[in-house]
Amino acid sequence: MDIIQDIKDFVENECKKPSSKYGYDLFPFHLVSMVNHAEKLADELGGDKEIILIAAWLHDIGSIIYGRKDHHITGARIAEEKLKEFHFPDEKIELIKKCIFNHRSSQQNARNSIEEKIIAEADILSNFENIAGIFKAAFIYEDKTQGEAKESVRQKLERKWKQLHFDNSKEIIRPKFEAAMLLLK
Repeated sequence: MDIIQDIKDFVENECKKPSSKYGYDLFPFHLVSMVNHAEKLADELGGDKEIILIAAWLHDIGSIIYGRKDHHITGARIAEEKLKEFHFPDEKIELIKKCIFNHRSSQQNARNSIEEKIIAEADILSNFENIAGIFKAAFIYEDKTQGEAKESVRQKLERKWKQLHFDNSKEIIRPKFEAAMLLLK
C-alpha cells in the first residue's frame, strides 16, 4: 500500500465530485503546485517527508468538502478519519492534523515543527503559481469588479510575500512576485 498515492487519489476524487466547493481546478492548479513546493522544501530543510506529502495533499480537504470557512478545522478532522481507515499510526496522524490546522496564513497559529512550517510555506508559494485562480476567486466567489479584483489580488500577493518564512522560498518565487507586482500596478 502506498499511503501517499492513496491520499492523493482520495483528494483528487473529492475534487471531481459535483459537490466539490471549488471544482476540479483546485487539484491541478493549487494542490499539485503546493505538493511540489512542499516536497522541494522537505528535500532542502528536512522533516518527515511522508508526513509533509500527506499533509500537503490533505491541507485543503475541508475546503473541498465543506467550503473555505474553518477549513483548517474540518480538514484536520477529515484527515484523521481518513488516515485511521488506513490504520496509519496515531502519532503521525496527530502531526498531520497539526500541519493542516496551522497551514492558514490568515490564522496566527504557532507552527512548532518543520513539517508545519513547510506546509504553511508551500501553501503560500502556490499562490504565485496560480494567479488566475486568485482572480477566479475574486470574480466568482467574492463578486468583485475588475478593478476591485486587480487590487485584491495585488494586496493578497503582497501579504503572501511578507508571510514567507524561509529565505530560499523568496528566492524561488521572487521573479514571479516581481512580475505580478509589475503587471498589477
